[in-house]
Amino acid sequence: MAIGPGIQARGIQLLLSGVMSRVHKDLRFTDIPKHTESLQVDTGAGPVTCTVYRPSAATGTPAPVYVNFHGGGFVVGRPEQDDHICRYIAATAGCVVVNVDYAVAPQRPFPAATTQAYDVTEWVAGNGHANNWDGSRLAVGGHSAGANLTAAVCRTARDRGTFSPRLQILDSAPLDQLADPATKHSPIARPLLTPRLMRVFTAAYVPDPARRTDPLVSPGLADDLAGLPPALVITAENDRLRDEGEAYAKALDAAGVPVTHRVFEGVDHYFTHTGPVPAGKEAIELMASSLRTALSA
Repeated sequence: MAIGPGIQARGIQLLLSGVMSRVHKDLRFTDIPKHTESLQVDTGAGPVTCTVYRPSAATGTPAPVYVNFHGGGFVVGRPEQDDHICRYIAATAGCVVVNVDYAVAPQRPFPAATTQAYDVTEWVAGNGHANNWDGSRLAVGGHSAGANLTAAVCRTARDRGTFSPRLQILDSAPLDQLADPATKHSPIARPLLTPRLMRVFTAAYVPDPARRTDPLVSPGLADDLAGLPPALVITAENDRLRDEGEAYAKALDAAGVPVTHRVFEGVDHYFTHTGPVPAGKEAIELMASSLRTALSA
């Protein structure tokens, strides 16, 4: 008997849950102190726990705010895997970072995660005064699956006319959930993402193939990109997702959206967590510097 994608996804949750939270020891930024608290946000898909990182340097005015979505193929729910990035950005970009523990599949398939991601970001934008951050100076970003959710949040905000992020950061984003993963190539023989693993992720997150063309699932298939926030798009040379990230950056640019696209050579998916360390540090600093510029005006 064939094992269904839901059971396979639960097995991957057990297998990868601990692995996903491991970060290369030289990327942990242990010299940066952590100032955090936890809060809960009610959303249309249930309450969501968020970890709030505060910059260590106090200022006379509320700091801007960055909403972060972790990766994990929409299946592995470990927001702490981004602790090093959140701490670095809070400390060096001078902004509050809200790290979101969104719902994952197969227990909570699409659209639970997109609903929660948008609702949390809308709440962050509208509740700055009570939480000592400036919700009018807001950016949003994520890694892998979290980058897909970032694109969905920005699209929904544009369509509803609710808030306008000053920057979206898309790091190694899956942007086409319709294409067979076997058609997504890498220049190396054994990239981190395998077609089998990617199929399990997609089947668990969006069980109905007809919904995989939804622009909130596959932002890269949408043709109405005008009016989206400025974007920093990061891709990895050896990543199977590189081509769709590059295509999305070009499509945003063609639609008049300001885009910075950086391809990191000689690295694979998740390099901002596992290294190589020089590339990982450079990419994280690029995120922080881009946020400093976007949020300082």
